[in-house]
Amino acid sequence: MIKVLVVDDSPLIRALLTEVLQLADDIQVIGTAEDPFDAREKIKTLSPDVLTLDIEMPKMDGISFLKNLMRLRPMPVVMISTLTQQGAPATLESLELGAIDFIAKPTKNVAQELRDYADILHDKIRAAASARVRPFLPLKENKHAKIANPEAVKFKVNHLSVIGASTGGTEAIKEVLTRLPAHFPPVVITQHIPPVFSTSFAERMDRTSAMTVKEPKDGEIISAGTVYIAPGDHHLSIKAKGNDLVCYLSQSEPVNRHRPAVDVLFDSVAKLGLKSLTACILTGMGADGAKGLLKLKEAGAKTFVQDEKSCVVYGMPKAAFDLGAASKQIPLEQVADILMRLAIKR
Repeated sequence: MIKVLVVDDSPLIRALLTEVLQLADDIQVIGTAEDPFDAREKIKTLSPDVLTLDIEMPKMDGISFLKNLMRLRPMPVVMISTLTQQGAPATLESLELGAIDFIAKPTKNVAQELRDYADILHDKIRAAASARVRPFLPLKENKHAKIANPEAVKFKVNHLSVIGASTGGTEAIKEVLTRLPAHFPPVVITQHIPPVFSTSFAERMDRTSAMTVKEPKDGEIISAGTVYIAPGDHHLSIKAKGNDLVCYLSQSEPVNRHRPAVDVLFDSVAKLGLKSLTACILTGMGADGAKGLLKLKEAGAKTFVQDEKSCVVYGMPKAAFDLGAASKQIPLEQVADILMRLAIKR
């Protein structure tokens, strides 16, 4: 059984989360707490496997509590967030501090929507229970880099890199993008993330990366020096238009229960017949992207996945590797270097 402690200042939300969590046979809510001080004592006495944590609470906000928790007693945490523009930066900060994942607060008590919500929450709790907990560590110099001066390197003109990620992916993507030079060929990313949060995430990456990072508009032409991140609740696919590669957005049915889905991006790119293409899957829950990565490999792309040791959740990379879609598993700290090496003009 996965033992969960629910922390939220709202009695209604505590009761609702408890009810939803206990619909799963393998999850047990062993207690609830109304604020971080109450939570601190119950963590000591109950020893939960996973904590659900509200961001906005009295006495001490969830971010401050998370900082202390990850410093003194690191454990798996799933943030319960409000899906608003104001709440997005704090939620992304919580992932940076070591929270495994986040989910919106339940807002509707409609039977079908509550069942869907329960399935997603259960999956996130299970992933958190088996995840690798990492306290926040500032980005360090990459001692494993093989390219001494990437800013001076000449890259292929028509090269494309595509990346898929889910749980733990926001920080993994940050690790990769902050190591790529401003003139690197275009990168297209599908990360499982809701709307509003994807916008905030792209803006955050743009501030910390030498490359321009953005959410593409429908019909936008891809250009070098730019990273395109799929907007939340929209599939992102790439198609050829004349001599250009163009981004297309769609709200068609979820694929592998996701929108955006990694397989949608990978499938579209596999059809392009590109001569210089690199694709990888980073940390994430489930198997989205595995079949698409195999299609890319069969189409001639250089493919690899993040290795188990450096993943927060070794789900998507494992599914792809087991399928034979990638011949190599790479530590996260070496991913940017591999991407650059495969894009260098020979």
